[in-house]
Amino acid sequence: MSSDPGKTTFNPPSVRAPFGAYNHGLHVPPGASLLVTSGQLGIRPDDTIPADVTGQAEICFEAIGAILREADMSFEDVIRISGFVTRREDFADYMAVRDRYTGSIKPVSTLLVVGGFTRAEFLVEVEVTAAKIL
Repeated sequence: MSSDPGKTTFNPPSVRAPFGAYNHGLHVPPGASLLVTSGQLGIRPDDTIPADVTGQAEICFEAIGAILREADMSFEDVIRISGFVTRREDFADYMAVRDRYTGSIKPVSTLLVVGGFTRAEFLVEVEVTAAKIL
């Protein structure tokens, strides 16, 4: 268990250590301001879509960053990330992008392989929950 700016992380020794840069549990104290995003896809405002998961994941996280800024938050406030990729071989590339955007207190994280999204060219979708300690 560790604690920083009101958030407490939980990685009990009775549970296998996290596979990457995330925590098994993260507690946010009462009274925090919450923000939940919709899933963001790897599509730019001009409707162009990179062909690779790295480019798409960067767009997803940049979009999330813009949403966070609109809410007067940052990636330091993200407490949960849910990522969805269409190919198992894209895990490492997705996680490398995710890890560049996470704050000093690593959020809890879920990553799933899915059959696809609304358009075949989409390779990744990301949603987050953020909590700002007031």
